[in-house]
Amino acid sequence: MGSAISLRGVVKRYGDLRAVDGLDLDVPEGSCVGLLGPNGAGKSTTMKLLTAQAIADAGELVVLGCVLPGESKQARAQMGVVPQLDNLDTTLSVRDNLRVFARLYRVAKGEREAAVRGALELATLTDRADERADKLSGGMRRRLLIARALVHRPRLVLMDEPTVGLDPQVRQELWALIARLRSEGTSILMSTHYIDEAERLADSVTIMSHGKAVSVGEPGALIAEHAGREVLEVYGPPDRLRSVEADAQARGHATRRTGTSVAILGVEAARSDATNGTFPEGHRRAANLEDVFVHLTGEEIA
Repeated sequence: MGSAISLRGVVKRYGDLRAVDGLDLDVPEGSCVGLLGPNGAGKSTTMKLLTAQAIADAGELVVLGCVLPGESKQARAQMGVVPQLDNLDTTLSVRDNLRVFARLYRVAKGEREAAVRGALELATLTDRADERADKLSGGMRRRLLIARALVHRPRLVLMDEPTVGLDPQVRQELWALIARLRSEGTSILMSTHYIDEAERLADSVTIMSHGKAVSVGEPGALIAEHAGREVLEVYGPPDRLRSVEADAQARGHATRRTGTSVAILGVEAARSDATNGTFPEGHRRAANLEDVFVHLTGEEIA
């Protein structure tokens, strides 16, 4: 399997700020990779570098076999981009939004209408094709953004926060669409703040912090490595939580704060290890990717 995206040692500076600082990133062909990180981690800058909206100061960027930025036009013609911000032409119908992009992506004239129909069907917008974009709900507009990115049947799709601001029901609809693309072999790089989204959809996850990749792997493997199988949530006033946190760390357990509680990671080992002593009362649950994310990047989850 080749690489749809390969970044090595990529740096992007804005004055004294290194928005991306020596980033390595891989998206194998036909896979979905989740890009996670708190605000300011460098996710959006990475997306801009991949579409040549920003030019790297150092490092190597290869997208679909094209070396950026010199071959960015060739790469861009083979990828679709779903932006974080809605930039639909609201004066046009759903169908005409897609027609415009079919022309921009140079879909052959005789194939454009079939391409538009296919994109409408994929995004389940066929019955809304002749409505103006400004009459659509938020979820439908997001589906139209995805359809627009797919109208030329790209090999690679970049999704920058594809479900941001949407209610849970609409997110579920878009998850189904993304899962379908993934099953059809489309390569996907998806940046998201929703940890459950990455855990559910991504084959592998790259967690970023301060412009770097701090951990890379399949979600289940990252959970096992950094959080173990079981977590103990202990609730109480701040003074007690500080004491619980210090005691757990002294025993060698990683912890994370969750507002009114402390989560102690990897407590399954304490069941058979008498040297760990007795933990305080709390709620035991399975570890998840959010535990890993907060443990590696800090308490900021936007």
